[in-house]
Amino acid sequence: MDFIPYINFISRWLLFLAVTYKALKSKEKRWGLIATALFINALDIESYILEPLGVDIKTEAYEIASQLPGFLMATFLVWGGIQLKKERSEFKDVAYLGFFAVAAYIWIFLSATDFFDRFSHSFTIKLSFPYLAFGFSLIYIGYILRSYIVAKKSLEELFPWGLALLGAINLTYPVTRNIEWLVPIAFLLAAIFRFMAAVGALKFAIFPAKMAVFEKPQKEHPTEIKGIFLFNSKKELKRSLPTFFSENVIMITRNPPKTDDLDNVLVYWLTKIESDTIKQDGKIYPISPAKIDILIDLLTRNLESGYNAIYVDGFEYLVVENGFESAAKFLFGLRDRVMSNDKALAVVLDPRTLDDRQLALLERELRLQ
Repeated sequence: MDFIPYINFISRWLLFLAVTYKALKSKEKRWGLIATALFINALDIESYILEPLGVDIKTEAYEIASQLPGFLMATFLVWGGIQLKKERSEFKDVAYLGFFAVAAYIWIFLSATDFFDRFSHSFTIKLSFPYLAFGFSLIYIGYILRSYIVAKKSLEELFPWGLALLGAINLTYPVTRNIEWLVPIAFLLAAIFRFMAAVGALKFAIFPAKMAVFEKPQKEHPTEIKGIFLFNSKKELKRSLPTFFSENVIMITRNPPKTDDLDNVLVYWLTKIESDTIKQDGKIYPISPAKIDILIDLLTRNLESGYNAIYVDGFEYLVVENGFESAAKFLFGLRDRVMSNDKALAVVLDPRTLDDRQLALLERELRLQ
């Protein structure tokens, strides 16, 4: 088992280098944040790894110093995950991270005193907060990567799964670190999960599958139609706004158009068909109607990338799968994003599918702007 510390050390650097390659290639700050967290992890203050390498940490400093990487890595990973999901962080995100930073400082301050020493198993208690934060942040970044970034059913999935499994094993660290026979097994598993993540990250960085998250229109042009519109049928839309589909349009529909109609159109096909492959020349993306939280973020990114109009004709299906309140909340959130970007939203809705109260609410909130 003497080789395990070296294997673990190498796995840390391989994962860091794989993500750093992605950061340098994309020049995006979100990948820079994640790479920074993994660099700290590669130089983690861990005696099981450092002592075989001839590096000794002073005993009196070890318990405090070993907590710092966990807090720092959690901060950078969560910050990077927020950037992956939203492009720009909001005030509440900054507030949460600020609260976490203050809590981390207070924890380290208490660890520097004899506060925790009065308890039995003080070592486990001292490390519980930083490693819970680190473990959950890895699981969080794995969730974000799998939900929004990497292609499913491909080698890229090793990236988020490796990070999530690594996070899970780090959640056990405060307890298992003092179980002598279990320590080498845990560090070996952690190395395996890092190798998994590194392989997936390299596949994603070097040969990325085309994802709707980063879809951009072939040609950008000024928006001619702006505002929020509600129609009873697609024919009514075409009569009222004959040039609507000449815009760079995002369609949310149960009935995807023919391939020939996709020159300036990006389609999210609402379907339960289990398919993560790219359909019809890469312009039609199947998405479950239950994933409206993911869809709203995809649409926000697409609007920012150059699309200037959104067409929705699958609202009734969203109601069936999510309930009216959740579906309406999705539609109102979409309305707010369209208005803030000074673009257009056209909703086609069959009034016979809703009761009077529901229809009145939608007509009031989606009135002609």
